[in-house]
Amino acid sequence: MTAPARVPWVAYACLGGSMALVGSYVGLSKLLLAVFPVFLLAWLRFGLAAVVMLPWLRATPADVVPVPRRMRVLLFWQSFLGNFMFSICMLYGVLLTSALAAGIVMAAIPAAVAVLSRVVLAERISRRVAIAIPLAMAGIALLALARTPQVGDAGGAAPPAASTWGYALLLAAVLCEASYVVIGKKLTGAVSPRRISAFINLWGLALVTPFGIWQAMSFDFQAVTPPIWALLLFYAVAASVVAVWLWMKGLAHVPSSRAGVFTVLLPISAALIGVLVLGEVATAVHGVALALALAGLLLATWPERGV
Repeated sequence: MTAPARVPWVAYACLGGSMALVGSYVGLSKLLLAVFPVFLLAWLRFGLAAVVMLPWLRATPADVVPVPRRMRVLLFWQSFLGNFMFSICMLYGVLLTSALAAGIVMAAIPAAVAVLSRVVLAERISRRVAIAIPLAMAGIALLALARTPQVGDAGGAAPPAASTWGYALLLAAVLCEASYVVIGKKLTGAVSPRRISAFINLWGLALVTPFGIWQAMSFDFQAVTPPIWALLLFYAVAASVVAVWLWMKGLAHVPSSRAGVFTVLLPISAALIGVLVLGEVATAVHGVALALALAGLLLATWPERGV
């Protein structure tokens, strides 16, 4: 019997840290959306991050060759799907349905990543990952169910037509995020994580700029308080710089089907921000949901003994 395979704990930490950070700024973005319209917020985020990441555009020894045309095309699609379209579909999907609907639908991200990895990258889905995926989905779904609005809460049910479009947008967001993960796996072999982060942020900035300028023309910037500006800076650096770099760094050493399981940390982190920062009430159901999600994470990442 051979020794257990070496576990890429650093890569796991990068992936987990990235998704936890994403969940935190998703929760905190509620405060920003109360001040900025959606496209203006996205434009400011990409613009601030572009300034921070300008030095990352230079080639380093980690870059095998200058970025070829095929890789540039992939960088565009990763940004278009994972940055631009994911944000639009998710935000407007929530507006047309509810936070509960968003949580349940987004629980399908790990499954979508595993399936796309199988179809696009021909990665094998191990038995343990196959078991971990429904565990993670069950944890997130239960977490969403625990946050079901009570009768009399603000905001009634959405009209049927709006709900239908909302569910379609949320499902589109799931596919966009899964595509982001799988495309990132194809990029990490030839382009360093820092350059990937810088390029896809620039594409995001280019895509959202016309819409951002349109909303900026009628926005009162003088009404924004210093704490909100500080939160915006955190949001920009966390969303476009740190989280993306951590994800690309970890994805270089972990199969994308396994990396997809780490997306369970996104809604868990968002829920913790809701409880600790935004004052939402936690229940025992939240604890069960957290246990299920973490069980799936441990099952997917625990080292297997060689034979």
